[in-house]
This record gives sequence, C-alpha cells and structure tokens, in this order.
Amino acid sequence: MNAHQIREQFPILKQHVNGHPLVYLDSAATSQKPSSVIQAVTDYYEGYNANVHRGVHTLGSKATDAYEGARDKVAQFINAEFSSQIIFTRGATSAINLVASSYGVSVCGPGDEIVLTPMEHHSNLIPWQQLAKKTGATLKYIPLQDDGTIDLKDVEATITDQTKIVAMVYVSNVLGTINPMEQVAEIAHRHGAKLVVDGSQSTPHIAVDVQQLDCDFYALSGHKMCGPTGIGVLYGKKDLLEQMEPIEFGGEMIDHVDLFDSTWKELPWKFEGGTPLIAEAVGLSAAIDFLNDIGMDAIHQHEMQLAHYAMEKMTKMDGIEIYGPKTERSGLITFNLADVHPHDLATVVDAYGIAIRAGHHCCQPLMRWLNVSSTARASFYMYNTEDDVDRLIEGLVKAKEYFSDAIG
Repeated sequence: MNAHQIREQFPILKQHVNGHPLVYLDSAATSQKPSSVIQAVTDYYEGYNANVHRGVHTLGSKATDAYEGARDKVAQFINAEFSSQIIFTRGATSAINLVASSYGVSVCGPGDEIVLTPMEHHSNLIPWQQLAKKTGATLKYIPLQDDGTIDLKDVEATITDQTKIVAMVYVSNVLGTINPMEQVAEIAHRHGAKLVVDGSQSTPHIAVDVQQLDCDFYALSGHKMCGPTGIGVLYGKKDLLEQMEPIEFGGEMIDHVDLFDSTWKELPWKFEGGTPLIAEAVGLSAAIDFLNDIGMDAIHQHEMQLAHYAMEKMTKMDGIEIYGPKTERSGLITFNLADVHPHDLATVVDAYGIAIRAGHHCCQPLMRWLNVSSTARASFYMYNTEDDVDRLIEGLVKAKEYFSDAIG
C-alpha cells in the first residue's frame, strides 16, 4: 500500500493547522473519512433519502436495499454466518449496553461472576458494574502483567464455573495490547461462560473473523474505521440473540400490536426500534469497501512498521516513558514526557499542527494501575507516514526544550 496516495483520498488531511500541514495522530479516538464515504452519505441524502422497510415507493425501496446491503457487508467483513446476526446500534457503547441490559440481566444473579480486565475502556466496564449492582453478581478482574498483557494462567485461575460473562477488549486503546481472544473464548466456554469482545480498536486495524474467535458477542464502532459517527454494530451468536429481549421499544421492531400486548419482529429488526441509522449505515458500507480495497493485512502491516519506527525514535529520547508491551502490539503508542503534563504536551505539539490525544482515555482504573493521572497517545492509521512520525518527534523535542527553558 502507498500511504501517500491513500492520504490524498482524505480531504481533511490536506489542511494546515496553526500554519503547519496537519499531522493527525488521533485515529484511536476517531478516524478521518475518505471522500468515498463522504460522497456515499451525500448521495443518500441527495438521491434517495427515505425511510426503510415501510414504503413501497422507489426511494424507500432503494434506501431499504442500501441499508440491508450494509448489514450484509458488515457480516462479510467480520465473517458472521448470517446477516441477521448483525444489529445496528449507535456505537460500540450501545452494543455492549444492549448485551448487559438484555442478556446479562437474564443470566446473572447473586453468586454469579462477571470477569473483566483492568485495561477495559469505560464503555466495557461501567455497563458490567451496573449489571452487577442490579443482579447481585460479582465483578472479578484478570490481573495484568508488568508489561500490560494478560497471562492465560491467570485467565484460567479467574474464570470459574460461576462465571456467566467474560467481557474483554480485543485491542487496548491505551496499552496497545492485543489479547489472545481465541484462547480466552475456549477457557470461558469450558466453564459455561459467554465471551463479549469489545472490538472498537481491533476492527479498523486487523482482519476479524468472529467465527474463528468463537466469541459470543462482538461490538464494533463505525467512526473508528473510516465510517460516520453515530453507528456501531453488535454481532451475536444466533441462538443467544433469539433468546434475548429488546431493550428499546416502539416502531420498526414490532410484529403485532394490540391495546394490551405486542410481539416483536424476528432478528435482527427486533433490536432496531425507531427509524434506523440509514445514512450512517450507507457510510459504513462505503467505509468497508474502502478498507477492503486496501486490504486489512496491508493496513495492519503498515501500522506495525510505523509503530516500530516511532518506538525506535522515541526510546532514544531522554525522559520519555512508553506504556504497554514492547512487541506484539497495535499501532499506537501511549507515553509520558518527564516533567510535562500530557495536556501541556498536546497543546505545544498542536501549535505545530500535530494532533495527539491526552488524558485518561476513558480508562481511569488503568491509569491508576500505571500510577499516572493521564498520558499522551499517538495512534496511527493507513494514511500516516514516516514523515508524520518525524514531525511528532520534532514536536516532542520542541516541547521538551520549551518546558526545560520554562523550568530553568
């Protein structure tokens, strides 16, 4: 793949910020959108904006075909067996909340266990906290190794026959850790537990096969994979989705309604109450086409090369601490510069047109495990180049000099 050519397809990356060419290194928070995705959404609104499933007119039929075609495309992208296993949600957060509020409530009670890790994003932590409070279930945590990975021996020791749900991030948005999901699934299933995978940081960057992972539920976020904001996906095994009750009620998701009772549509529509995310699904479909044209393996390899290049450059700097495993990690680097608050660091490099993340990254328990209040993070995608990394290093050097002079 040619990152320079790919970059040309992203209009936002052609601008200058604070007088400098933009270097966007915050794709873990949200990715930028290629022209094809922007145009697909525009084409929908300009050419066939209509509600789906309800009308027999031409625009409605075209919109329905596009919406359901997007569902088929997502199923193929993550290798789901059936398109009906793909539920469109507002995002990965909504997808995880749906599992917790429907499946979780139906299976958890006092004495049952919900197993997590300390590296979870708040979106894959708070729903389970609330489920435990509601049902009397107990939260348990698989301990982290010093480098921010998990040991399968600890997974074996933590999951028991009382465990009902194991919820785990596939790729950490802070540490870059890539968790061994297939092995975790095998251990969970051996004890009768179900595995919920937060795929927000994995789906945009590596090839995902939910059947090979053998996960029971998988949540993904469209805006992190070149798609629009406001759309995500819940994948679930068909038998589990069929036994789950909806948590949102109203139009679209009903089969029959009378004055005192109602019945629901079959999968996947029983979980999609109200006017669905039509334009967003159209954009997500275009984003998947874009990713497929490049190839997920090529994207992953490119990001690994960039992360390795950045790691080599950054480790040569004095006073920098990098968090997470040194190898076998995703294409992001979370770090701190000695005596410089991450927010101050991000502000200084932004003055040179470099966008990085600073804060707790919605992982406050993990920050406490790292013994820091916040960190800086540079995250790479297919449109980044070694030139971007060089610009980042220059920005870090300037920030270090600036604050050294200020302290001195």
